[in-house]
Amino acid sequence: MNIRNFMYKICLLFLPFLLASPAWAEDDSIKIKEVVVSATKIEELVEEVASSVTVITEKDIDKKQTRTVADALRDVPGLDTVQTGNLTNIFIRGANSGHTLILIDGVEVNDPVSTSRGYDFLSTITTDNIERIEVIRGQQSTLYGSDAIGGVINIITKKGSGKPKFVASMEGGSRKTFKEIAGVSGSNKLINYSLTASRTDSEGFSIAGGSDSPEKDGYKNTTFSSRIGFTPTDKFDVEVIFRYIDSISELDGSSGVLDDPNYVLKYKQRFFKTQASLLSLGDVWEQILGFSLAEHNRNYSNDKDVDHPFDLERGSYNGETAKIEWQHNLYLGSLNTITIGFEYEKESGKSDYYSESVWGPFSSTFDKRTATNRGVYVQEQFKYKKFIATAGLRHDGHSKFGKEDTYRFTAAHTFDTTTRIKGSFGTGFKAPSLFQLYSSYGNENLMPEKTKGMDIGLEQKLFDEKLSAGITYFYNNFKNLIDFDLVTSTYNNISGARTRGIEAFTAYALTKEFSTQVNYTYTDTVDKSTGDSLLRRPKHKLSFDNSYKNKKTTADLSISYVGKRDDKDFSAFPYPKVTLQDYFLVNISASHNITENIQLFGRIENLFSESYEEAKGYNTPGFSAFAGIKVEI
Repeated sequence: MNIRNFMYKICLLFLPFLLASPAWAEDDSIKIKEVVVSATKIEELVEEVASSVTVITEKDIDKKQTRTVADALRDVPGLDTVQTGNLTNIFIRGANSGHTLILIDGVEVNDPVSTSRGYDFLSTITTDNIERIEVIRGQQSTLYGSDAIGGVINIITKKGSGKPKFVASMEGGSRKTFKEIAGVSGSNKLINYSLTASRTDSEGFSIAGGSDSPEKDGYKNTTFSSRIGFTPTDKFDVEVIFRYIDSISELDGSSGVLDDPNYVLKYKQRFFKTQASLLSLGDVWEQILGFSLAEHNRNYSNDKDVDHPFDLERGSYNGETAKIEWQHNLYLGSLNTITIGFEYEKESGKSDYYSESVWGPFSSTFDKRTATNRGVYVQEQFKYKKFIATAGLRHDGHSKFGKEDTYRFTAAHTFDTTTRIKGSFGTGFKAPSLFQLYSSYGNENLMPEKTKGMDIGLEQKLFDEKLSAGITYFYNNFKNLIDFDLVTSTYNNISGARTRGIEAFTAYALTKEFSTQVNYTYTDTVDKSTGDSLLRRPKHKLSFDNSYKNKKTTADLSISYVGKRDDKDFSAFPYPKVTLQDYFLVNISASHNITENIQLFGRIENLFSESYEEAKGYNTPGFSAFAGIKVEI
């Protein structure tokens, strides 16, 4: 990469922004109070939470025009996204992708039949009706149990309010990509509603890296979501949430390096939740009773043809997670809040796989199996003036491996309203997935993965809170990590890992129209079984976002840098180690309201057509341009 040429291009991009920057303006509208619920399971201001939290708001999504949750997460400190074709993995603070609990409106959507019970298809979640995305870094098992060993991502959809409103948008662009969205929302004294449907079609690009005659791997996504609430009194409410995703992704074989026009993944997801809340005893006791259901149906197919005479593949993976939770919040004056929760969760799943190749036929099947978990947790929050502290304990009883106890402590103190110090210390665990336990490669003697970690940070606000900056140090130690043992051809608790690093940010509201933010993450990882760095985790990651907004026009310039990473070439045995090169990406977006109800928008992704890999053997898109129109009535 020619750094000098790159910086020259960046200077040219910045010039219009710098010339247009108005003088300093005093305006309180730039001071936005962000709300978070995932860190303590109680709605609170971000500044009153001691955990490491990032909130991506609807405004953040709109200004960058990010169309998937995976893209919206790319610049979050301490978080890495890795795209392998049309599939996406998430790493928080160097932890594995399966160590992040993914929630949609509180519904746990991790797939119990995936290899690590992760949610590897985050790119299928569109941002069409999202109000905000909460990213909580660090061990969160005390409140959420298994899977929250590295952190939690909670995707919260929009809640209807006000008069009935209809929104529709259409966009098109590179690779014959077309997207249509339609939604209606509103509320009255008794009911609120929000319904959204979207459709995305794209010709895509070749996933196979380095192919001489690449064939394009397209994708389709249809999503329907609804959120309906009923509030008969100001003390009682009921809410029903439903989301359906139907996607088709074309894939390539041999770890992405070989073109295969017949390899297709069809993936259907259904998420349902109903929840009732009751406030009683003079607003002291809040009860929340909820039931959720998440269903995953993955079907792989690969047919033979003249160029691929030995390729035949069929795979079906069906998983389901049902959960009941009864949460009690006791608001004991202004100093104390006690949260007590009871959970019952049941996972079930099955799989059926068959293939034919030059090595002959192969099959791998497990009939429907289940696992249950009972959990109870208690958390106390203490607030006195500018000091905040939480202490939490949890006990889980798993049907397979037995009992597990976790804990977490957090504290924060603000000095003179401008300087804040915070920290946390806790433990976490992750139960083995049904696939790891019961598949042909499974091991019913697996123990849960465990972690212990901490972080400590300092935040500073200056110039009437127009400038803010912060730095956080984190350390995590993992043991009993589950990995595939090539010697025994089964899953075993064979490895451990250590991760540590620094997350830093600075945000500067130059004026009410112009703002900028810089995020930096340093991550150092070690696989204790080999002494090598963990794969696909960059040591250095930097992002810069420059935004301009007035009453009618919004413009955004986003620059990101990802440093070198270790990886392996999984297309060639014995999987030699490789180094993925660092890269810069530049994205720009703009929108303009031509009337009160009509908006035109457009964006360019990978402006300089940077060639890069996020995983060995997998292509990434080059220069891409998109434009569309949005109508709101």
